[in-house]
Amino acid sequence: MTHDAARLQSKDCVVPQWNVSPRVRAFVTTRAGGVSDAPYDGGRPGAGGLNLGFSSGDAPEAVKENRRRALASTGLRHAAWLEQIHGTQVEDAHAVIERLAAGERTRADGSVTDRAGVVCVVMTADCLPVLFCDDDGRAVGAAHAGWRGLVGGIVEKTGERVATLAGVPASKLNAFLGPAIGPETFEVGEEVLDAFVAAASANRRDATKAAFTPTGGAPAKYFADIYALARLRLADIGIDAARIHGGAHCTVTEKERFYSYRRDRVTGRMAAMIWLTD
Repeated sequence: MTHDAARLQSKDCVVPQWNVSPRVRAFVTTRAGGVSDAPYDGGRPGAGGLNLGFSSGDAPEAVKENRRRALASTGLRHAAWLEQIHGTQVEDAHAVIERLAAGERTRADGSVTDRAGVVCVVMTADCLPVLFCDDDGRAVGAAHAGWRGLVGGIVEKTGERVATLAGVPASKLNAFLGPAIGPETFEVGEEVLDAFVAAASANRRDATKAAFTPTGGAPAKYFADIYALARLRLADIGIDAARIHGGAHCTVTEKERFYSYRRDRVTGRMAAMIWLTD
């Protein structure tokens, strides 16, 4: 495999459209722009895939090259790759990178930093990636929000950590909801609805229930709107709707663009990356 200077093209990424400091850089990868073969390919015949997950079953050398390409697009050499566990642990991204250099992995689902040149990253293939920053680019963070992490508070915890580092109230943060499973394809059982309602603040329980629509098929089955649920949790820490961006994709139905575990089972992983420049 050749290691050329390949970087991702703009069409191979989803970039947040938010009005923040140019110090803040961020993108979410798609399945395109890499070297992985099927079923981790780029979604079109002959197109290499940008699978970034070592645990997916893909060839390790392909994943290494794909990660090199993703990092080359940041202009940096290291990122805070996490061992995600669908939990609520949030770590300092620089500390994660130091542990990786020492051969140690970090089990967590969020990372934050106020240091320039440190990349916060989470991987997904249907779960919701949420990126955070303040207006002036003092701090950034990334959260991996599957339904368990979302109901457990990973979004609030990551946002609050970013706000603390930035020295601003959480209401002054911006959040970007990256590509995730859409509201017409995320089928869940009643236990998921009950978990979200039980965890919701009293004034948001009705809105939380409204994020679940009966499928009309099997009893006690619902389509969950993970984007709406995330917006409610962000509102709980004071982030206004005008500061919440993204949330317009469906990883399941946009087969040529995104990996989806729910759709394919054997599939790759995309990455949501955010960092600060000097």
